[in-house]
Amino acid sequence: MSELDDLLDPGITENNNLGQASQKTIPNATGILVLGIISIVGCILYGVPGLICGIIALAMMKKVKAIYESDKPAYEVSYKNARAGYICAIIGTSLSALYFIAALIAILYVASNGRF
Repeated sequence: MSELDDLLDPGITENNNLGQASQKTIPNATGILVLGIISIVGCILYGVPGLICGIIALAMMKKVKAIYESDKPAYEVSYKNARAGYICAIIGTSLSALYFIAALIAILYVASNGRF
């Protein structure tokens, strides 16, 4: 079938990159995105799951940045996903920390006074 396609339209080739670098995926880029989203959603559960997932995503981003810096054009698309996850992780970690502190203050207040 490909020979017939070449005969009908010889301008189309299987390599359509036209001189562009082939896109590679950075390991853990999707994982950072997932953990960043989970950190935002996890802030509802007293902040603990959100803090855990957010801190893990923030730590994973350091390695992803190093890989991206080695070959920027090849990892462009994958890095955008990782960066979106990084931003979500920052938001989720900060919201989770605020919610965790508020819950801790509420628990200490109830424990010290005996009623809310």
